[in-house]
Amino acid sequence: MSTTEEPAPAPRENRLDRRKARTRAALVAAAGRLLAEQGRAEVSIQEITDAADVGFGSFYNHFKDKNELFDAAIAETLAEHARLVEQATAPLRDPAEVFAASLRLTGRLRRSHPQMARILLHTGLPYLTSDQGMAFHALRDLRAADAADRLDIGDPQVALACTGGALLGMLQLLDARPDLDVDAAACQLAVNLLRMFGLDREEAHRIATRPLPALP
Repeated sequence: MSTTEEPAPAPRENRLDRRKARTRAALVAAAGRLLAEQGRAEVSIQEITDAADVGFGSFYNHFKDKNELFDAAIAETLAEHARLVEQATAPLRDPAEVFAASLRLTGRLRRSHPQMARILLHTGLPYLTSDQGMAFHALRDLRAADAADRLDIGDPQVALACTGGALLGMLQLLDARPDLDVDAAACQLAVNLLRMFGLDREEAHRIATRPLPALP
């Protein structure tokens, strides 16, 4: 008579694993704050561990150097930005509106998620050619709008460079001019890019002024 063996229980996360995860998360969060305040600044590891409220020796249990830590913080920010925008635009069906809404939501980050906005501003340009986060999703949206004959983007990589450069320029403007109307600036950017990619003024304005969901 054959018997069926019970599957072995999954190993339970022990206290040390949980503590290591908390320490790593604290270091990444501290790096994110420093990126938002100063960019990829020349700060010491002691300053980083002080900001994270962890022991100095803990740093090297997780990262080989500061660059690796800052890269992890940037990757986490890019992934979170992409997740928030994708979740907010999921109900939209018009690819041109998805593209415009993504631009507008990113423009609103200065108000809704200021630390994320400043990290994108300080570190975003090199990531316009990335295969993750903001660049990946923007390129996907541009290609989808082009395939649906809603936008005429030409070379996708050039279209991405135009879009990303304009978006980072707007984030810089909004950071330097806190008196500006964030919504109006984001709408104007969306109108300008929609027109650049082939829509007429009236349709571009209509799409760029539709009700916009809030970021989670």
